[in-house]
Amino acid sequence: MSTKSTLKKVAIYTLGAFSGIALSLSVQSFAAEKDKKDNEALPVQTIRTMAEVYGQIKANYYRDKPDAELFEGAMKGMVSDLDPHSEYMDKKGYAEMKESTSGEFGGLGMEIGQEDGFVKVVAPIEDTPAERAGVKSGDFIVKIDNTSTRGLTVSEAVKKMRGKPGTKITLTLSRKNADKPIVVNLTRAIIKVKSVRHHLLEKDYGYIRVSQFQERTVAALNEAAQALVKENKGLLKGIILDLRDDPGGLLNGAVGVSAAFLQPDVTVVSTKGRNKKEGMVLKATAEDYITTSGKDPLAGLPAELKTIPMTVLINAGSASASEIVAGALQDHKRAVVVGTQSFGKGSVQTLIPLSGGSAVKLTTALYYTPNDRSIQAQGIVPDVEVKDKDRAFESREADLAGHIGNPLGGEDVNSSNEISTPDSNEAAKADENAKSKKGKDKEKDEDISSRRIPNPAKDDQLRKALDLVKNPAEWQKSLGLAAKKPAPKKDKKDGKDESK
Repeated sequence: MSTKSTLKKVAIYTLGAFSGIALSLSVQSFAAEKDKKDNEALPVQTIRTMAEVYGQIKANYYRDKPDAELFEGAMKGMVSDLDPHSEYMDKKGYAEMKESTSGEFGGLGMEIGQEDGFVKVVAPIEDTPAERAGVKSGDFIVKIDNTSTRGLTVSEAVKKMRGKPGTKITLTLSRKNADKPIVVNLTRAIIKVKSVRHHLLEKDYGYIRVSQFQERTVAALNEAAQALVKENKGLLKGIILDLRDDPGGLLNGAVGVSAAFLQPDVTVVSTKGRNKKEGMVLKATAEDYITTSGKDPLAGLPAELKTIPMTVLINAGSASASEIVAGALQDHKRAVVVGTQSFGKGSVQTLIPLSGGSAVKLTTALYYTPNDRSIQAQGIVPDVEVKDKDRAFESREADLAGHIGNPLGGEDVNSSNEISTPDSNEAAKADENAKSKKGKDKEKDEDISSRRIPNPAKDDQLRKALDLVKNPAEWQKSLGLAAKKPAPKKDKKDGKDESK
């Protein structure tokens, strides 16, 4: 097997927003880099200081701590300080993580990260206890039952929230612009997400929503497209792909979904590792999205999906795999991207088993779009920006402490980059306080149902996306508007952005 082929297979399972996707690799394959200096000196003084700290703990700490716990704590700290997505897992944690990637588990249904020492919601997963309870992207989980989450790793928080289906759990949330903590009571359930939904918005115009990239997502998208053509009783004239609040998932799913709309063999995504060393290049070809033997999951796909006007909906909850799809379709001028700037999670995590049953999850590379743009800490900029009036605050990769900056320069995009109008915020708060609990519950139910059955009359972003595909001339003018902008560069002297 060639090195290129091996790299492609390696990366198939390395994508996920914060939770990561497991991949078994030998430790030897990640041995020291060839380009290390032969005579590089060990940091003797640092090692000596570390030994002194260990000695002081053993001699003076108020209770005896086993050596194994001390060294595991040191390893966790060393890895977690690299970036928000790298993590050391002990034997038990590694076993639980592998179990969680098997498909079904008892949980709440959300992708989480960490910021300022607390657990933060990237996006609730559609049709799960978390979404039904009103958990929103950007919420901080400050307590799980009566336990503070300060200092918990993502894996430790996930462990506390998972449990036997049917059991109860209480989360205390802190939400931007909320005047007091929000307490939600949830019941754990088997999380088995239906990742693809479809709807015929009107005659000739179809809608496909991907809520998460899973093993069957590519095949399910093909089934949805064929069902739309059948329901339409003829060829479609336009298609909308909704990736809003899609936190990511399997990389091969992102490649396959992109391939459904792109011409064969064009580049979907590439990676670069240390010192921008070229990694893999994945293309819109079956060998790059089929992970097991069998027929092509895109066999029989309606041919017009590669040519008809298309729009892609994104927002700050669109991360990882969904950003790869949006970036590929934007760079190839296949679709107009509509909505707000995406999350900005453009890094590759690889899980490396260690001796003794533990493992380390390391950020090993960054993703690049076909036009060589990095997603990291900046995300995908929509060609046509349409803000969601119901989302007063957004959360992004650059909000996470210790995040990796964009290698191409320019400012990282976080929540502080967004302009907030005080008057509108005050009005929104006053309006919220005026609503009764019954009114709030009705509003929440309507919001959830509108995502199940998309309604352009109540969804400004969807309405704009539909208007564009119905107007081919306007759609053509909007293609690739954001991708045409040069990559921002920082001035080396004063750190300011050179491009305007």
